[in-house]
Amino acid sequence: MPMTPSQTPSLLTRGQLDDRLGGAARAWLDEALAEAAHAAAHEDAAPAGPYAVPPWELRFAAAGRHCGLEHADSVRALLLLEARAALPAVTRLYEQGTAAERRAVLLTLHRLDLGPTARHLVEDALRTNDTRLVAAAVGPYAAAHLDTHQWRHAVLKCLFTGVPVEAVDALAHRARGDAELARMLGDFAAERTAAGRSVPADLTRVLDLTTPGPAVPTEES
Repeated sequence: MPMTPSQTPSLLTRGQLDDRLGGAARAWLDEALAEAAHAAAHEDAAPAGPYAVPPWELRFAAAGRHCGLEHADSVRALLLLEARAALPAVTRLYEQGTAAERRAVLLTLHRLDLGPTARHLVEDALRTNDTRLVAAAVGPYAAAHLDTHQWRHAVLKCLFTGVPVEAVDALAHRARGDAELARMLGDFAAERTAAGRSVPADLTRVLDLTTPGPAVPTEES
């Protein structure tokens, strides 16, 4: 079944990509990852010239053309990881990138060693009405680094834009017992009803999750 714009794509591993890519695409990916690894190993060697960028960043933009649009997110994620991309590069790729490139950055943030420093990229994505970016922005990085106020509004953003709440990482854990989120959901539903608009079905699901209850088991427990 084709992926809808609001669905978050699953990122493939290098081995999975090798199984799916043709010979020319695999060779291109080998070269791209080698350039990214070289950049990681020579972090102090900046490209010459005020407008120069590392070769792997150019590969980042060209991933869809060489490896297929369906694999571009996975290829871009591998490049970010292989380059051990720091905040300046991540921010540059996001701010100068297309929507597809921005999505790849958002999908990879939680796998980079950035701590909360890239939170502004998630905040930017949540200010858009692009469901691809909103869905990518509410993943594991947002669950770990958005404060409670920001996270509540991220959930409402999903309901407002039609992004399935399944995209919200750690939803059950963070929503449990959240009376303020329950109030905000109630207000949102009342506003929709007063305006003669339907209430998203996902709203009831999230509202149920705000009911205090036993701790939700995690992988660590």
